[in-house]
Amino acid sequence: MTTTQVDVEPSGLLAELTEEHRRLDDAVRAFERKAALSPAEQIEYSRLKKQKLRTKDRIARLQT
Repeated sequence: MTTTQVDVEPSGLLAELTEEHRRLDDAVRAFERKAALSPAEQIEYSRLKKQKLRTKDRIARLQT
């Protein structure tokens, strides 16, 4: 049986999103430590930052 987002308790979803945000933050920081990024890395860096922001927005909506 798979768990959908609707089946997860709000506190469990908040914990999952918080962990996801932390993981994305670590990945973003790894790119930021590099002296230069290749074009592919720049795209991935941008994608990760956007995903991190979306996750932060979802966390904020759950907390209100």
